[in-house]
Amino acid sequence: MHWSVPKPVASSPDQPSIDRSIPVGFRLTPQDTSFFTLFTSSAQLLVEATRELTRFLEVEPSKRQDVADRLKDLEHAADDATHELINKVNSSFITPFDREDIHSLAASLDDCMDYIEETADLIVLYRMGEIPEGLAEQFEILARMAEVTAEAMPRLRSMKDLKSYWIEINRLENQADSLHRKMVAALFNNSPDPVNLIKVKAIVDGFENAADAFEKVAHVVEGIAVKES
Repeated sequence: MHWSVPKPVASSPDQPSIDRSIPVGFRLTPQDTSFFTLFTSSAQLLVEATRELTRFLEVEPSKRQDVADRLKDLEHAADDATHELINKVNSSFITPFDREDIHSLAASLDDCMDYIEETADLIVLYRMGEIPEGLAEQFEILARMAEVTAEAMPRLRSMKDLKSYWIEINRLENQADSLHRKMVAALFNNSPDPVNLIKVKAIVDGFENAADAFEKVAHVVEGIAVKES
């Protein structure tokens, strides 16, 4: 689609001059707002997933499979949202920002869900008895990262007020890193059972990977904001 700028019409001496210039702020490129809706929906699924994680702290071990099943459903919904985004960008003539960036943001959001669901599933598969110390704090950090991410996605439309988002995500990721180091150190220092050590470390590492994935989302958003500024 080619959009041309209308040329001003010459006025006669007897007629007032008519300003046919394009108003300030008018976009020649139509904006498809459904992209932003899909990004927001994907991020909101992450909020739901991190809320489900806290149920592992509340239910009996025999009920943890129900939590894992719910997370699997959310992971499938996230996959569907990602596929919808990719199909939309591939079939759209005009996109709100670079196609490569849309692909990267969609994939990064999906990675967050994948790490959360896969690691939560290990809690069930490894038949964990007592939830490892520190996991509740990991869940709290991930929940906050998901909330901040979901709050930021609608702001992609205007590209305004996004800096506070990636600054907060970076702060939370640093907090997650510090907690991860402490948990792993305590595990190696205090666990007499090498098999249990391997199981718990896999879970702790998995949720740390989820925190890293949230930071990757923020980096992608920051890159988009810089390009569009």
